[in-house]
Amino acid sequence: MIKQQTPHGGKLIDRTLSPENAREIISQADKFQSIDVDIGIARDMENIANGLFSPLEGFLTREDYENVLSNKRLSSDIPWTIPIVLDISNEKASRIKSGDDVILRHDDKPIALFHVEEIYGLDKDAHAQQVFGTTDKSHPGVANTYRMEDNLIGGKIDLLQETPSPYPKYALKPKETRKLFQEMNWNTIVGFQTRNVPHLGHEYIQKTALSNVDGLFINPVIGKKKTGDFRDDVILEAYETLIENYFPQERATLGIFQTEMRYAGPREAVFHAIVRKNFGCTHFIVGRDHAGVGSFYPPFAAHEIFSEFDDLGITPMFFKSFFYCKKCGSIAHSKICPHSSDSYIHFSGTRMRELLVSGKRPPADSMRPEVADVILKYDNPFVE
Repeated sequence: MIKQQTPHGGKLIDRTLSPENAREIISQADKFQSIDVDIGIARDMENIANGLFSPLEGFLTREDYENVLSNKRLSSDIPWTIPIVLDISNEKASRIKSGDDVILRHDDKPIALFHVEEIYGLDKDAHAQQVFGTTDKSHPGVANTYRMEDNLIGGKIDLLQETPSPYPKYALKPKETRKLFQEMNWNTIVGFQTRNVPHLGHEYIQKTALSNVDGLFINPVIGKKKTGDFRDDVILEAYETLIENYFPQERATLGIFQTEMRYAGPREAVFHAIVRKNFGCTHFIVGRDHAGVGSFYPPFAAHEIFSEFDDLGITPMFFKSFFYCKKCGSIAHSKICPHSSDSYIHFSGTRMRELLVSGKRPPADSMRPEVADVILKYDNPFVE
């Protein structure tokens, strides 16, 4: 008998209206005040409604928001590290009040009915410092914070319709992944977060983790990323190729997490673990500089933050770094390799990128040739 992972907070949230109720509200949408949202907020709403962000039922109200900033927990004491918020202008804030129902629109389509509970001010300096550990605007998450409006608006949402996914085959909801894991007879599942194409270091981390559980859920972030990151379509095709050629088909599967990267380092590592718990994972891989950017976080800060929580309900699996040891003649890491560092060939993402940009395959001791060939098919595999 397969024992399902308990969702975060104890219950998988579902804030999706029935088609009949949704049609009725959409037909009357012009009678409501409305707020236009970008694709990132639209995806956040879908993630709330479909349970990826359980136990959230909407955008954070002030008490929850302040608790997340200060304590990395909701006011209910449930661990939560990334504020899921909706910002609005002073002009909008002057026309909307607590108790209002508001239509949230994306591309002029009604996406959700928003039950406004509270409007409160955003202290951008405090938000940036607490979430990202810095107010330096060269950090992409901080830069986004300072572009936000001056007010936050909190309350529950009811999803009316989803924005179509560019990759519907892989846009699985938690109720679907949980059913899939059950069908594959997996009791223990390790989730792997990525925003990159795979090299051999990633593959060996995944396989080392997989050797201790029943199944591997490779779960790339699909959404807005910073310039120079790999494009979503390239990441997906590269992973399709890797799984097809180098993993047992009954032990690995691929699905996407549609959201924006926040680049919040340690806090985002915990957030990523919680989301994978809601997908049904029992374990989560935390690598070197998880969700980091530049030199804003120490290499293993994302490992250390997990010691602050004994109630996450998902087991982190910590990995430092793998390398190719010329003396061992294989992939290794410091815990199992006795040789000196001059025998190591480290997996340099920068070097692999340089070779790919120049139209060359990285060596086979760095990246699978089939994966390199997928990337080389694209004129420009990077976000511009």
